[in-house]
Amino acid sequence: MSLILVSCSAALLPSRAPSLRQALSPRNCLSIERRSAGTSANSGSLSGVDLRTGHQGGWSFVGGSRIPYQPKASGFARRKTVFRPTASWLTSAQIASHAFTWGTVSVLPFYTLMVVAPNAAITKRTMESSLPYVALGVLYAYLLYLSWTPDTLRMMFASKYWLPELAGIARMFTNEITASSAWIHLLAIDLFAARQVFQDGLKNNVETRHSVSLCLLFCPIGVFTHFVTKLLTKTANKPH
Repeated sequence: MSLILVSCSAALLPSRAPSLRQALSPRNCLSIERRSAGTSANSGSLSGVDLRTGHQGGWSFVGGSRIPYQPKASGFARRKTVFRPTASWLTSAQIASHAFTWGTVSVLPFYTLMVVAPNAAITKRTMESSLPYVALGVLYAYLLYLSWTPDTLRMMFASKYWLPELAGIARMFTNEITASSAWIHLLAIDLFAARQVFQDGLKNNVETRHSVSLCLLFCPIGVFTHFVTKLLTKTANKPH
């Protein structure tokens, strides 16, 4: 195709330019193409593409110089995915939220057994286990570790007599992790108190369903109602 174009160009040149017509003759053009093909083969390129650099180029008939240009990137180029682990999978707010939710859910089955089936064998056997308190204790220790700072003790014992002050405690509980750890602390203590009420009721044949229910959210009131119920039961069963 290039020989045809060169031949037409040479035919259109004026007759008074014999030297240029001779330079653009088909024989000379064929010689130029052979020489350029040999040069490309020696330099490791194929069809104008340098196999070492990936650049393409074209030949100029004026100076025989290569004009390199960068090929366009293919849309199907493979991209390497690099896995970069983050410092923490969850934020502090997410940890506090999950601990608050799952800690609350974990104690509900025990209260349900003590209220719905207080005399069942499975309830008695479950409430004798120490596993729930160990699990809540581990969770509390982990949250306490996350919330502890060098200023924690200073905020707790801010007075000159090294006694807790309400203002310092209030500042501590503005942190979600600290508030969540306090909630887990309350859940563990309330469940322990509810178990004591439940077992004391079984021992002395005293109704404990209402007291156990109050221990879930109002532990001191639940303990108080149990003692009142126990006193009234003894009074009612006392022979006249």
